[in-house]
Amino acid sequence: MRAVDIITKKRDGAELTAEEIEFFIEGFTRGEIPDYQASSWAMAVLLKGMTPRETADLTLSLARSGDQLDFSDIVPIVLDKHSTGGVGDKTTLVVTPIVAANGIAVGKMSGRGLGFTGGTLDKMESIPGFRVDLTMGEFRKQLEDKGIVLNGQTADLAPADGKLYSLRDVTGTVPSVPLIASSVMSKKIAGGATAIVLDVKVGLGAFMGTLEQAVELAELMVQIGTLADRKVVALISDMNQPLGNAVGNAIEVREAVETLQGEGPQDFREHCLVLASHMLLLAEKAESFDEANVLSEEVIEDGSALTKFKDLVLAQGGDVSYVEDPSKLALAPERLDIGAPKAGYISQIHAGEVGLTAMELGAGRAQKGDPVDHSVGIEILHNVGDRVDEGELLFTVYAINAEQAQSASERLLAAHEITEKPVDALPLFYETIGSSDSNS
Repeated sequence: MRAVDIITKKRDGAELTAEEIEFFIEGFTRGEIPDYQASSWAMAVLLKGMTPRETADLTLSLARSGDQLDFSDIVPIVLDKHSTGGVGDKTTLVVTPIVAANGIAVGKMSGRGLGFTGGTLDKMESIPGFRVDLTMGEFRKQLEDKGIVLNGQTADLAPADGKLYSLRDVTGTVPSVPLIASSVMSKKIAGGATAIVLDVKVGLGAFMGTLEQAVELAELMVQIGTLADRKVVALISDMNQPLGNAVGNAIEVREAVETLQGEGPQDFREHCLVLASHMLLLAEKAESFDEANVLSEEVIEDGSALTKFKDLVLAQGGDVSYVEDPSKLALAPERLDIGAPKAGYISQIHAGEVGLTAMELGAGRAQKGDPVDHSVGIEILHNVGDRVDEGELLFTVYAINAEQAQSASERLLAAHEITEKPVDALPLFYETIGSSDSNS
């Protein structure tokens, strides 16, 4: 078997066998297949596509390229969730405590953000002392003892995926749906997940700009999960405007804690409840979405979800006083409040522009290795469809200095559009794929 034959076969649109895919990924991982051949193969996949069976085989080959974790000896089911990114997406900080408070263990491995704002790990590091570098022994013990873990992803999980992505990033092959789907699912499968809820974003602040693209990706990932004997549900969610009010790192942690306290923005709370409810359904904790939703709401109302979040922070060395009093979380010194330039109805809050503004403030990374400023951020105080009066507070910027704050406010004003005629609110979700209960 030769790499060049596999490349030309895919170039000509033929379906690769599982053995051919395994040969190629194994050879690439070991360095026997050079980068230029892997790049050529990735371009062939981009142009010719892959069948669901091929993509599932690729996913499993990527997962087998490194460590494969198994927690079945300590928990009956390993739940995980994955978001395809977005602006103001701090859902993991609320969803995982809700699920864990219902007695279902959640061991999540997350990454650092590249783009709009920091990733989940960056957000959690806003809490002084919080560790994201647990050893696998520590991870397993905490999962068994506390039922909740949030840790950095080991480099030994699906290393072929990381190696392949670094090539895709510089060869114009990132948009390939089979390669995106296999990248996401290989890490989840290698990480020991047996049931996964996928939050696939669509819109101005998402990688998938159209509903058709988002559905294609979601359906493929659900098919991969089914073929790999995993339970998977995908939800298509809106990312035309930021999720919740807060965009940043510390400011998002503050909003997540407030939500666990029973407060927080209504759209963000509802989004988290829907994700958590689907996770409880997959774990067979409830027989219907409505029952799962009641269970999710109850653990917020009785405070047990907040207690579980405190357990997480304490177990990983964080200062829990920042959870008990989220106002302690540092915000940048320069605050600038901006009012609406005219009265009317908000017709657009361009999520992508809001995210890029946050990144320019220092909340995100333009390149891997860039530092993240946990203290800077933005509060967007209205949603599409809201009516505002002239001068009514529209958003607040937290910046390091006045010049940055002014520059950010100008960009954020341009991201808002206000019209005279009423505008419909945007939906939180568009579609659910793979769910056994459609009442969400």
